[in-house]
Amino acid sequence: MSSSTGLALVLVTSACNTIATKTNMLSDDDVKTKTAGTLGVQPSEVVVVNKRVDGTNTYVAVKANGNEFNCVINGGNLLSFGMTNPPTCAKKGMPLNSSSPFK
Repeated sequence: MSSSTGLALVLVTSACNTIATKTNMLSDDDVKTKTAGTLGVQPSEVVVVNKRVDGTNTYVAVKANGNEFNCVINGGNLLSFGMTNPPTCAKKGMPLNSSSPFK
């Protein structure tokens, strides 16, 4: 691969990450609804403590049923046409276990 091709690839990848971050459309209500389904509670029982977007992932800390959870929601931006994958959640302090087939 030539250096100009490599540079172009880096620039395109960087632009995609920026576009994904800037066009994230997951509101707190969306986060509550999506994480509630994963945690098995009603959306009204979920409180969003913290939310951070990085590329195509939204990282959230939520409280539900007296417990705290960290969750990752992939998608919800222009590059994914607003679609999301189901959240991956774990109790605070525990590792997130991905359902990826590439473990």
